[in-house]
Amino acid sequence: MTSSIAFKPFIGLRQSAPMKPYTNNQTSHNSKPNTKFTIRASKTSLKLTNRNLRVAVIGGGPSGGSAAETLAKGGIETYLIERKLDNCKPCGGAIPLCMVGEFNLPLDIIDRKVTEMKMISPSNIAVLLGKTLKPHEYVGMLRREVLDSFLRERAQVSGATVINGLFLTMDIPKNAWGNGDPYVLHYTEYDGKKGGTGVKKTLEVDAIIGADGANSRVAKAIDAGDYDYSIAFQERIKIPDDKMKYYENLAEMYVGDDVSPDFYGWVFPKCDHVAVGTGTLTHKGDIKKYQIAIRNRAKNKILGGKIVRVEAHPIPEHPRPRRLSGRVALVGDAAGYVTKCSGEGIYFAAKSGRMCAEAIVEGSEWGKRMVDESDLRNYLEKWDKTYWPTYKVLDVLQKVFYRSNPAREAFVEMCADEYVQKMTFDSYLYKKIVPGNPLDDLKLAVNTIGSLVRAHALNKEMEKVSV
Repeated sequence: MTSSIAFKPFIGLRQSAPMKPYTNNQTSHNSKPNTKFTIRASKTSLKLTNRNLRVAVIGGGPSGGSAAETLAKGGIETYLIERKLDNCKPCGGAIPLCMVGEFNLPLDIIDRKVTEMKMISPSNIAVLLGKTLKPHEYVGMLRREVLDSFLRERAQVSGATVINGLFLTMDIPKNAWGNGDPYVLHYTEYDGKKGGTGVKKTLEVDAIIGADGANSRVAKAIDAGDYDYSIAFQERIKIPDDKMKYYENLAEMYVGDDVSPDFYGWVFPKCDHVAVGTGTLTHKGDIKKYQIAIRNRAKNKILGGKIVRVEAHPIPEHPRPRRLSGRVALVGDAAGYVTKCSGEGIYFAAKSGRMCAEAIVEGSEWGKRMVDESDLRNYLEKWDKTYWPTYKVLDVLQKVFYRSNPAREAFVEMCADEYVQKMTFDSYLYKKIVPGNPLDDLKLAVNTIGSLVRAHALNKEMEKVSV
């Protein structure tokens, strides 16, 4: 049995300062945000008269909210279209430390500061991670409905027009690659009342950012191609206060064929409940079976809990074949920016939205000129150069360590090494591939091979016993 309740607010670490309306005097140089942009507008790009560049952002998650805020502050006439303004995307809700400062997030939207992560192997061997963290370092745990709402509101305060609407399709102009006619968006606008049918409307814009998730209609409109996707399934469980105390600053990750054949299960603490979930790419039809398994693995720690919300959502496994067409670009889940192995997407969604918007602001000279495909391509080139190594490393790790229970046992054993923990947390918290010490790297390689050999040997012995 499930029920829907309103989660109580969790005022974590400090009150956020009230947001002040952003005054964008588009004729004044002082209206430009304090951002280091390099203007790259083409000499042949059309200079706009009597108006500024118009951009629509489709989707109001982290990528859409970040893009809309950057555009609005950069002198762009910005529209943000989101159907479900109270949407709660199924999501572990973990964010790296660098995102807090980089996106100026108020600490009171963070439910928990996780300083310990427990990795639990198929045989229930637990390894505690976090011993290498510095006193100020942590993994932030938050609720997506809180984060998304905050970013949308900040975009609106910055000057973006937020529309409660459902994007339907678009009319693509003949000259979509250069200084051609506008794109015409077709959408249904709602008044916020439940049961309303909405009103069909159109909107003319010069460029579009598709931030509308894995099932992106913008991607479909530009024939961006398909990608493999996993199914993430999550239950929010309200557990007794004494058990919630256990998860005060602790998160758990479970690996094993029982909880997922190719991913992991998790128990992440939120304000007054825990998020318990799992995911899979290869066995989507068995997702509920894996969810039961993760509940059973964590049974004693969540005993007496009540399921208050059930959520499921597709998670992209790799970037789409096409992420750009004309003056339309994809960001976040719509582009396929979720990492293998960890399944992380929040930071990369927000970052890609901001980077795409920055490319538009730069290319349009703060909204004064038309943009073309080359301006948006600057965003893709910068993105791939910056984050391609991260995606490749995590892809390899998933293929090596998530392929079998013996490999997972080796993975958990390897996590006990302090050098591994330091490299892992430094890379995650600051979103950089951290160069290691050559001698420690060699030692790590030897230990990894040893762990894999021992795990496979143990597995063979267990098979003899079972026979």
